[in-house]
Amino acid sequence: MIWTQWNDLAIPSSLEVCETDGVAPYPKDLEKITFYVPSYMSGGAGLAPITSMTSLQMIQSLNAGVDDVLKVLPSGVTLCNAAGVHDASTAELAIGLAIAARRGFKDFILNQEQGLWSHIQYQSLTDSRVGIVGSGNIGRKIAELLRGFNTEITLFNRTGHDGCESISRLPDLLPEFDVVILIVPLNDQTRKLMNLENMKRMKKGATLINLARGAVVDTDALVQVLHEGHINAALDVTDPEPLPEDHPLWRAPHCIITPHVGGDSRAFIPRGRALIESQLALYAEGKPLKNIVVGG
Repeated sequence: MIWTQWNDLAIPSSLEVCETDGVAPYPKDLEKITFYVPSYMSGGAGLAPITSMTSLQMIQSLNAGVDDVLKVLPSGVTLCNAAGVHDASTAELAIGLAIAARRGFKDFILNQEQGLWSHIQYQSLTDSRVGIVGSGNIGRKIAELLRGFNTEITLFNRTGHDGCESISRLPDLLPEFDVVILIVPLNDQTRKLMNLENMKRMKKGATLINLARGAVVDTDALVQVLHEGHINAALDVTDPEPLPEDHPLWRAPHCIITPHVGGDSRAFIPRGRALIESQLALYAEGKPLKNIVVGG
């Protein structure tokens, strides 16, 4: 039995599909599900039914990052991610946030609301030195788009291979960058990678952009450096998330926040559907699936 949030996919007739309300499986189907695609952006609610799926063989995440799924992945179950689905949309947002933060869009919008014509010269993304922490598909797509702005780019990854610097070198190189973009998985090495010490190592007036996971940045430390005016920031992810309405990060200066929408543009739906259809075609034929993270 297959469960996805869409009930009109083009999939092999040999596969039986569960009824769906587009949110979560019905309790009557849980023990029969063998291939599960948690509803996109459903968070913990989409993962909770997994513990009751006694016949489960495959989980196809619609996210590129699967650290949350790994915490609840049953032994022997294959997990695939959605590598490639979100590259363009997330990279597009990274560029948008970089431009917005560097060019002072937040201030201009606030001035517009007050009817103020205030001509201010801000920084620019053009000719910046950019560090991209994370060299996966999305990180490299960001780098590709950034080259149109005459930027000098340094990519970082865990090993320092494939033309990248090692993440262990990041603290030493932070003072060189005008913009630092985070697009790494959350793990023991990257949790609070951008702590108070590292943020203070950044060049004064530099921009920190986080499209990875909120906990890659120490939130309390970020609030402090924003109030000090040392850096500015643009965040698509936060810790905690969702960000409570009374959280001080909302009111921190020099900061733009978007509510984890990097991959969730209208471009997601056809790409997500196409991925599931191709995976189910392979599954029906007993062939190896794409984007396997665990198992296989």
